[in-house]
Amino acid sequence: MSPLDLALFALKALRGHRLRSVLSTLGVAIGVASVVLLTGLGEGARIYVTGELATLGSNLLIVLPGKVETSGGLPLIGGVPHDLTLADAEAIRRRVALVTRLAPITVGQATVSCGSLNRHIPVLGTTSDFQEIRRLRVARGEFLPPGEIDRGSPVCVVGTKVQRELFAGANPLGQTLRVGEWRFRVIGVMAPKGESVGFDLDDIVIIPVATAMKVFDQTTLFRVMIEANSYEVLGSVKGQVKEVMIARHGGEEDITLITQDSVLASFNKIFTALTLALAGIAAISLTVAGIGIMNVMLVSVSERTSEIGLMKAVGVTQRQIVLAFLAEASLLSAAGGILGLITAQVLVRLSVQFLPDLPAQVPDWAVMSALFIAVGVGLVFGVWPARRASKLDPIQALARR
Repeated sequence: MSPLDLALFALKALRGHRLRSVLSTLGVAIGVASVVLLTGLGEGARIYVTGELATLGSNLLIVLPGKVETSGGLPLIGGVPHDLTLADAEAIRRRVALVTRLAPITVGQATVSCGSLNRHIPVLGTTSDFQEIRRLRVARGEFLPPGEIDRGSPVCVVGTKVQRELFAGANPLGQTLRVGEWRFRVIGVMAPKGESVGFDLDDIVIIPVATAMKVFDQTTLFRVMIEANSYEVLGSVKGQVKEVMIARHGGEEDITLITQDSVLASFNKIFTALTLALAGIAAISLTVAGIGIMNVMLVSVSERTSEIGLMKAVGVTQRQIVLAFLAEASLLSAAGGILGLITAQVLVRLSVQFLPDLPAQVPDWAVMSALFIAVGVGLVFGVWPARRASKLDPIQALARR
């Protein structure tokens, strides 16, 4: 029996039981589509987050207040014996060589109002260097004025959503914006940016860091972002920053230094594990589909005992019968796998249309793995029915007409 004969035999048998064949194919298709779709969404989330972090550059160093303990993943913040102050940030700027930009950051929530309109939104305190470090663009006006870290001016920059909702679409430049009990003159409007690394930069007000610490009565900074000249000198800059801070904090290392590549590596590990977990959960449906194929094949064997007996009577070997039934199971699973892949690709493209910020895409390894598993499921769950068919006694099988 040639491979072509096996294929024709399997197709004829499947056409004879169309409803069962279609249902089994749909079971495999749903399983494959689930695996591929969830894998594609997980991969899209990983690409989005790592892409957002990568826009900050690989030569970025982040200083956190307090000593952090790590265990191969994201940091867990410990105690804060000393505040991370504006004076610390200024000392780093003056004493550490090869620092291109430095932006101290403080964050708070406040009621922001203009006239009778008000909203409760995040307020970010920083300096002019923050614009270049975060690769931000200003649509109107200008960003925070350059100058010393500890010099605060009553000016602010607003996001596009703040401008639209508090200024009714009018030009806000030069107008007064109240942040809590404080008054600020609007000098700039950010270009649309959207969500980025935990902040909706369209729905935010940015003010000078020294003023922000007074507004929120804060004594410690949230972060200090440092941009080194290049990635190659990042290690040297990190060592110098540590030395400066230990000297300023009484010989105690009570800060944490995080490099951009370590954050990217942590997020990559997290999203890889998440993607594999989602694929594993979806693979359960493939197992269920495999059991369905096995049931279909067992019913087929019981209904075709006389046909099997006739085949054995005319000289068809046990091995050929096993191959014939395995061919049926393989065709069912392969058809389901292809249908599932097509469905998943359509759903992934639709998700990109509705969620353009999430670059969902199906990795090649997921496509190949899904097809391999689908065919493998058909073969594995088709072995028992095939062996059962091959072991039927031809005389007894012919007698059961």
